[in-house]
Formats: sequence, C-alpha cells, structure tokens
Amino acid sequence: MNKEKVAVVTGSSRGIGKAIALRLAEEGYDIVVNYARSKEAALQTAKEIEALGRKALVIKANVGKVEKIKEMFAQIDEVFGRVDVLINNAASGVLRPAMELEESHWDWTMDINSKALLFCAQEAAKRMEKVGGGKIVSISSLGSIRYLENYTAVGVSKAALESLTRYLAVELAPKNISVNAVSGGAVDTDALKHFPNRDELLVDAIAKTPAGRMIEPKDMVHTVMFLLSEEAEMIRGQTIIVDGGRSLLL
Repeated sequence: MNKEKVAVVTGSSRGIGKAIALRLAEEGYDIVVNYARSKEAALQTAKEIEALGRKALVIKANVGKVEKIKEMFAQIDEVFGRVDVLINNAASGVLRPAMELEESHWDWTMDINSKALLFCAQEAAKRMEKVGGGKIVSISSLGSIRYLENYTAVGVSKAALESLTRYLAVELAPKNISVNAVSGGAVDTDALKHFPNRDELLVDAIAKTPAGRMIEPKDMVHTVMFLLSEEAEMIRGQTIIVDGGRSLLL
C-alpha cells in the first residue's frame, strides 16, 4: 500500500477544485484528479501537481453515475491502494426558473450535486476505514439556504448535500471519519461565466459584501484546509459559510 496520503478531489480540472487539489499537493498529498469533460484542463492540473513533487492520477468519471464512481475507486485501489481525504467538489446544474425546469434538468442536477456525495462517501469511507480514518469535505453554495434567481435546481441540490453532510457525519464518526461542508458566496471562477447575469452578480457581490471584496478561490481553500486539519477535530456535520458577510445582509 502507498504510504503517502491520498486525496480524491472531484471536479478538480479547474476552478475551486483545482485550487484545492494544488494546495493539497503542496501539503504532501498524492491527488486523484477527477473530471467529466475538461480532459486538457485535468491533464494540466496533473502536470502542476507533479511539478510540486506529488503523484497525480487523472480519472474521467461523471460522478452523477454510481457505476462510474465505483469504477473510479477501483482505479484508485490499483494505483494508490488508499484514500485519506475526499473533497466532493464536482457540481453542475440547469439555471432556470422553477416553472421551466424539466425532469431531466432536475435529475441531472440532483445526481451530480447531491447523489454523488452519498456514493463517493460510501466508497471513500471503505478505504478510509482501512487506514484508520479520514476526512470528507463538500463544496456548497449560498443558494442552499436563500433564494437566488434561476437557481432552484442547484439550490435544492446543495440543500440536500448539506443535510446529507449531517447524516454522514454521525454515521461515519465511529470509523474516525469527519464530514463537513464549505459554502461559498459568489466566487468569480469559470463556473460563473455560465450565468447570463454574471456582471450584475459581481457588482452586487462586491457592493453588498461587508468584507469589501469578492470571495476568491483561496478563501474557500483556506477553510477546506482548516477542516482537514487536526485543529478542526471537533467540527462535525457543519456547513461553514465563507462569504465575507454577504449572507448577513438582505
């Protein structure tokens, strides 16, 4: 078995997932870089991880599909033989008003944003148990607790993810596995480019954030790293909001 610690980061070809993967590599973890479509970006992430002196395993898998999750963990077993950390970051979703959502939009969004956590956690927990424990951190967003325009499917899926975080935290605690989530305000990553009202969102975010600036990927990374640290040992089943105070204002 590989003696180096291994972190699985879903959706780590770009954005916050990539930033977390690189930081974990800096901290000495070998990284599983998971992607669904962005192969070139995933390979670039792997190259940057290897430049930091760590191993990177690139796996294409749509984590909305349970069989793909199982295949991914089987590959991890072959290459690394262990899992210490799972960062459940992959996200997708259809941005439409509730009255315009179709069943396929709902299923796609729920599968990738909430079902994936359950089945990735099941697989990861089996491996974590063998090495004496582990940590699971998911990435959520403010749409889970407040209304955001056109965000119905994503917001509801993230609310499910946060609820599942609480259930997993209790059930996995006897295996020495801690489970938490980090919820971000609007972060200006590639994902935000898909919002038709991106510029408006950015101006609004800056104007209405008490801290006076947008959330940056590094802000999310710092909180994730804290939750992975020994100092966060007694934080379980929580969703920590990192938004510069934005959600405190109407």
